[in-house]
Amino acid sequence: MVILKKKSSKSNNEEAFNEILLKHRLVPEHIILSEEEKKEVIMKYAGGDPYKLPYILASDPVVKAIGAKPGDVIKIIRRSPTAGVAVYYRLVVK
Repeated sequence: MVILKKKSSKSNNEEAFNEILLKHRLVPEHIILSEEEKKEVIMKYAGGDPYKLPYILASDPVVKAIGAKPGDVIKIIRRSPTAGVAVYYRLVVK
């Protein structure tokens, strides 16, 4: 006899994992930029070519957790006692 698990329990587990992952003290804050913000960042830091930005894979656990898709630009805010606040931008790729 084969017992099939409910699909909803997996999504509940994924949601719980994502919540724990995003609140972990070693995971910096990740924010998906709006289209307007994305255009500004690409013009300012990449001269209009989004592929000149550093990449982050769509398979990255945090990228999956926040729901980013290839083509999105993510703002990463890292805080440290020595450097203060550092902001990084990454282009989501496959």
